[in-house]
Amino acid sequence: MKAVTWQGKRDVRVEEVPDPTIQEPTDAVIRITSSGLCGSDLHLYEVLTPFMTPGDILGHEPMGIVEEVGPEVPNLKRGDRVVVPFQISCGHCFMCSSGLQTQCETTQVTSEGMGAALFGYTRLYGAVPGAQAEYLRVPQAHYGPIKVPVGPADDRFVYLSDVLPTAWQAVAYADVPPGGSVAVLGLGPIGDMACRIARLRGAEQVFGVDLVPERLERARRRGVKTYDLRDFDSEKELVAAIRDETHGRGPDSVIDAVGTEAHGSAVARMVQQAAAVMPRALSGPLAERFSVDRLAAFYTAIDLVRRGGTISLSGVYGGSADPLPLLTMFDKQLQIRMGQANVRRWVDDILPHLTEEDVLGVDDFATHRVPLTDAPHAYEIFQHKQDGAVKILMSP
Repeated sequence: MKAVTWQGKRDVRVEEVPDPTIQEPTDAVIRITSSGLCGSDLHLYEVLTPFMTPGDILGHEPMGIVEEVGPEVPNLKRGDRVVVPFQISCGHCFMCSSGLQTQCETTQVTSEGMGAALFGYTRLYGAVPGAQAEYLRVPQAHYGPIKVPVGPADDRFVYLSDVLPTAWQAVAYADVPPGGSVAVLGLGPIGDMACRIARLRGAEQVFGVDLVPERLERARRRGVKTYDLRDFDSEKELVAAIRDETHGRGPDSVIDAVGTEAHGSAVARMVQQAAAVMPRALSGPLAERFSVDRLAAFYTAIDLVRRGGTISLSGVYGGSADPLPLLTMFDKQLQIRMGQANVRRWVDDILPHLTEEDVLGVDDFATHRVPLTDAPHAYEIFQHKQDGAVKILMSP
């Protein structure tokens, strides 16, 4: 089959690889019909290269048709249409039963000290072959895959794999009070969808911050008050402008939907780039002990949120030596919630909104749909924010 493989920093290729097969009785094999390109895939493209191996198959946002099931997958059959969550979870351990599927005790990558295995996401998360491919082996298929109706285009449901539950959890964790205010830093796919969900869930004021004109315009069209970072000489000016809209306090909640590759943090960016070009035998151990993030967005969130407010981190961070202003965080009495989205925890809440009305605008959420063979170009324009690329779907 054809699959998108990682070969090095900013080097992805579409190659022929062996077809997946049933390996465990709880496996299924899915024929992929759509697979998303995620902002966290760009971390593999750039800053997390120390944890990658040439030939790794990328991607974790798939949907498709069931081709084959193992003997212990009673709820699926050949021909079923399914969306596959990005994390692999069993559904019956303590963590899954607690709604923390990203901490699944059956698939935890204990050798790396990490949580549940993820599709297509470094050795830290199990080096499981990913979903930017023609076929996908799905472990724990008795629980993970979400059956969806035949008929509507893939765009209606594909975002259940990651974008929708990640944005839903970001808003839930932000704990915006009824009629309250929330600022969303970063208007990529997750930030954009988080704005839509915040409005749906009753936030009276939703502020969106970015520096890409197309992203700002998308949010503005859906009633978000937007702020272009390029219009401000400093982070302090941005914070002051949003505080002016919230009685001088700052918003009740801030969602950081940016993560480790935030604009700014020049020194951290230089360190990340240096690690990415070092030999993997050296860069891996160094990254595990001394990795740093570009924390500009998180620092802004800390400064911006009102005292006693909540910060929700949905942007991926990977540092182990990050300096944080703990005195300020303590003094402001902040609450901070974070983590990978627990997909199956939120699916039942989200599905009622994927109706004919399309209140979340999923049908036209993708800006680009490309064949799998165009993956290298898709990664390039997405990373460089070219051609209006906000969300890209690939079709084998």
